[in-house]
Amino acid sequence: MSSQDQETRQGGTIILTGANGSVGLAAAEHLLKSYPQYHFVFTVRDAADTDPNTRKLRDLISNYPHAKSKASVHQVDLADLSAVHEFALAISSSVATGRYPRIRSIICNAAYRDLIHDSELTVDGYDKTIQVSFVAHVALVLRLLDSLAEGGRVVLFSSNPRLRSITVVAINPGGIGDSRVFTTRTPRFVQLMQTFVLVPLMPLIRLADPTFRTSAEAAIDVIELAVGDAHSGERGYFTMLLKDDSDPVTMEKEIQDIVWRMSLEWAKVMKDDTGLQGGMEPF
Repeated sequence: MSSQDQETRQGGTIILTGANGSVGLAAAEHLLKSYPQYHFVFTVRDAADTDPNTRKLRDLISNYPHAKSKASVHQVDLADLSAVHEFALAISSSVATGRYPRIRSIICNAAYRDLIHDSELTVDGYDKTIQVSFVAHVALVLRLLDSLAEGGRVVLFSSNPRLRSITVVAINPGGIGDSRVFTTRTPRFVQLMQTFVLVPLMPLIRLADPTFRTSAEAAIDVIELAVGDAHSGERGYFTMLLKDDSDPVTMEKEIQDIVWRMSLEWAKVMKDDTGLQGGMEPF
């Protein structure tokens, strides 16, 4: 085993975005409970304790004494690309100086949606849902490629590119009936549907749709894909923990090339910003 592989096994760094969300909180708990050998970098939009969900995250961390020196909460507004780039630079610097071990996994969990209001633009001029859920993660991952350990893994909730010795997986975590997406920035009838239908009738709904489940169940699968040994080295698309086929349109090379080029432009990533030199043309 190489020294870098040994370092990764004994104490790599795991970055989890959206760590105070429904899946995020459950994922953070599974990491703290099942993978105490790692260092944890949890990102949230608002790191103040006045945010009730961030307070839940800090309370969760406090339940695991070993995490006191290994888990940190960072404020990163994914709706501001300058904040994303600044955070990525700080993390890469911390890895280079040895403050953090090399990155074992980047879990791109954060997302945003609003079913009530009109489309909202970020300070960068992009639709907020697209930037938070996709563009910001492109910037984060590409900025941190040189800081990933050999055999490191990126977990997305979308497409699946190949990055040298780094494996990338995309996961459909299933229908998450108790997710806060049903109660935040949603019409009242959606909130009532979750309270009186989706949660109490979840066992019955599962009979028709076996992928319908709780955020805690989904979080375990996400973390096992990110750091577990069972799927080490695998690539591609998963529905829960089962290898699956993504939508055929995602496999069309012309569309892949367009999405790749536009992603680089939107994320404001230039050739000197990432270790992925070969895929940056014509940038």
